[in-house]
Amino acid sequence: MPGGFGTEIPYFHAEHSGTAGRARVEAGVHWGQVVEAAAKLGLAPLAGSSPQVGVVGYTLGGGVSVSMGRAFGYAADHVQAVEVVTADGALRRVTPDSDPGLFFALLGGKGNVGVVTALEFDLFPVAELYAGSLQFAGEHAADVLRAYHLLTAAATDELTSSIVFLRAPDLPFVPEFMRGKLTVFVRLAYLGTDGDTLVAPLRAAAPVLVDTLTTMPVGDIAAIANDPSDPGTSVEHFAMLDELSPSAMDAILELTDSAQGPTLVNLTQLGGAFGRPARYPNAVRRDVAFALFALTVVPPGAPALAHDPGLALTNRLAGPTGKKHPSYLAPADASVAGVRLAYDDATYERLRTVKTTWDPQNMFRWNYNIPPRV
Repeated sequence: MPGGFGTEIPYFHAEHSGTAGRARVEAGVHWGQVVEAAAKLGLAPLAGSSPQVGVVGYTLGGGVSVSMGRAFGYAADHVQAVEVVTADGALRRVTPDSDPGLFFALLGGKGNVGVVTALEFDLFPVAELYAGSLQFAGEHAADVLRAYHLLTAAATDELTSSIVFLRAPDLPFVPEFMRGKLTVFVRLAYLGTDGDTLVAPLRAAAPVLVDTLTTMPVGDIAAIANDPSDPGTSVEHFAMLDELSPSAMDAILELTDSAQGPTLVNLTQLGGAFGRPARYPNAVRRDVAFALFALTVVPPGAPALAHDPGLALTNRLAGPTGKKHPSYLAPADASVAGVRLAYDDATYERLRTVKTTWDPQNMFRWNYNIPPRV
């Protein structure tokens, strides 16, 4: 294919035909590197919110793109080949045709059947999109959440979005108007041409503190979430929701309004292409409408949380045995029982079958483990 290049990023190569593209990425490459390089070809990958996240690990759990996920689905849905070292020490190139069972388990199975050394996946002919965020004061949280609910209820697949409730610390590096206060962000990316019309009800829902929505080059998608780059210590939990019900909204508003609530709550709309079967079957969950992430910052040297507000919220929304998702597993989910909740019955049994075939001794067990059958 014309337009290939591979010298700007070690262990990365991409090529395109003018209307589509494909990348080969070895383990260790981060999404920011791929986004930047692909954008030079007028192409875009299904990258996550942070440019620092590794491509391989993200994709093996599914991979939820903040920019084009509802339009195209999970990153795992567009993998064409996986290079993997299996438990017998062999390096294999696995495709949907060469071994559909192993291919299925690698994508969504989170490293349970081998060590992935490289991926080949599709790039999309997207050069720009309407994206960014709207920021509101916490006192308007209920109005903004209601407006966001209406936005998602009518959303086409071209719209990928989330709403974030952030209680920033009272520290000098935080903008003064946010210090120690609750702030609400609506983050979105839209592939349509009528973005301002689409978000007009959101802009009218409450006074907007900061508005970064604009038509941006796809190389700038990290600005949508603007994730922090400095390391930190936190406790996190996830809940998967079948709908954004009135009771769920009440719970989110009640617990985020409290100074003892989670530091951050992020609610992402799935559905759209996330809910449709992949061209080549994989183990990624499809039956989720919203994914909720609750994070509580624990300062270095501070004692363990006596009360975990994120766990209180996720238990209230989904219960301790509610469905999980392979893209959204926290350290607290790293038991066999916790991992089991990330898959429906048929998918989990198929994963165990593949695991028993390829790793019967459970060599790859220091992970979100799916044990082989005895």
